[in-house]
Amino acid sequence: MQYDKLKNRFAEVIEKLPYLRIIFYRILDMILLRQWYVKAAIRKYFPIRFPVHFYDAGAGFGQYSYFILKNWKKANVLAVDLKTDYMDSFSNYAQQKGWQNFSCQQADLVDYVPEKKFDLIIAIDILEHIEDDLQVLQNFHKVLNKKGKLIISSPSNFDESAKFTEEHVRPGYSKEEIISKLENVGFKIVSFEYSYGKFGQIYWKLCLKFPLSLASRNKLFVLLLPFYYLIFYPLSFIFMVLDFYWKNRIGTGIVVVAE
Repeated sequence: MQYDKLKNRFAEVIEKLPYLRIIFYRILDMILLRQWYVKAAIRKYFPIRFPVHFYDAGAGFGQYSYFILKNWKKANVLAVDLKTDYMDSFSNYAQQKGWQNFSCQQADLVDYVPEKKFDLIIAIDILEHIEDDLQVLQNFHKVLNKKGKLIISSPSNFDESAKFTEEHVRPGYSKEEIISKLENVGFKIVSFEYSYGKFGQIYWKLCLKFPLSLASRNKLFVLLLPFYYLIFYPLSFIFMVLDFYWKNRIGTGIVVVAE
């Protein structure tokens, strides 16, 4: 599936109707299980009052930068992405909000090394898009403060659908592979867990795979998405909760915290 085309459609709507941005972010929180895992990890290691220096690597729509800026008032945020359209849109929004503690940079993560260091770096569903992922991890290690945290979310090697996602350069990581790569560049593993286990797979099919497959093929179905979710989201939510609180023995996603 070509997810980028679908994401571009949503970005166009937000750009034309800026007041929908926050609604869009809330919808992402509702339907993206990985955001539950990532935000839980951030809250676990960084109390709200902590003046966190945050590096949003592969920032995308800027939803994690927004999460930090909104809740960590003393935070400083750097968002970096290769694509400029999503990032420029969020940068304009941040300026309107008066967030002087936000900055952004268009860059390739393989080559880019920020000049300052950070307490928190996140790489959410980006490493599977990058051929030289080891270089990116080395760059992260260079700019992470002592006792700082790197949070990674990525498909696992159990994710068969990742093999057919056109934007991916690899299908996903095994536990051994991602841990080995992190340790080889100097990281220490704090935690590793699988996401999207047996319950998460049911949620994913109900909440994402089926409706978004149709939406990517037919623009008219995008208009029907609210009605679809009105019917199927309550059931999907139950499976999201079960996946989040159940210790998954295996899963199609991984969440790694390293320091």
